[in-house]
Amino acid sequence: MPAEEQAGKSDQIVRLKLSEQVLDRLRSMIVDGELKPGDKVPSERALMERFGVGRPAVREALQSLQNQGLITITHGERSRVNEISPNTVLDRSDDVARLLLDSVPANLEHLKQARRMFELGVVRAAAEKATAKDIARLQTLLSEQKSHLPPAAEDRAFIEADMRFHTAIAEILGNPIIAAVSGAMLRLLLEYHVSLLHWSGKEDVTVDEHEGIIAALAANDPDKAADNMKMHLDRSQTLFAPKPSGV
Repeated sequence: MPAEEQAGKSDQIVRLKLSEQVLDRLRSMIVDGELKPGDKVPSERALMERFGVGRPAVREALQSLQNQGLITITHGERSRVNEISPNTVLDRSDDVARLLLDSVPANLEHLKQARRMFELGVVRAAAEKATAKDIARLQTLLSEQKSHLPPAAEDRAFIEADMRFHTAIAEILGNPIIAAVSGAMLRLLLEYHVSLLHWSGKEDVTVDEHEGIIAALAANDPDKAADNMKMHLDRSQTLFAPKPSGV
């Protein structure tokens, strides 16, 4: 195809569907603050009159907003605008990430490597900022985790407490994006840990390692905190493996 013809095609104006135009307008209302978190979205009839479109275009646009996590549609009630945060954004990506891990098993190794690099950087920074209040929170979470040790044998509860412990370290930094990324990676790994191992038999070692991490954070010692976290993660890496086919 001649270059002139290719350029002509790339410059062609594509007419958006009515529902896409409504979607753009509604998103702008949310971004501009006309619709705030918790607000009710105008009724379908009000939107039809405001934008001069039919009901199908409005309904399709509202469904797209819900799929994007921007609103919640409840049968028999007016839709409401959701609060947008790093957590809500990353929550929406969980299903796609699981599909990626299931379809390409090598990506689990990539996730484990990314988590290791991420947590080593986080714990080093957290050690520089940790306060007595932060340490008290970590100790409370560790006590909760200990309550799920054998003979209680609550494997999933123990691992979920483990997740809260690691996420709490990320939260010390006061950066909601870092905390959300930490939670997202741990949620994905949780599925592979529980579905395969159920009970690893090393929970007492995990608790001891967490105590060492807390001690380094309490001492505001970045090097020791990173060393203790590295030892902990290097051991736990073997607890995660791809799902068997058909699981």
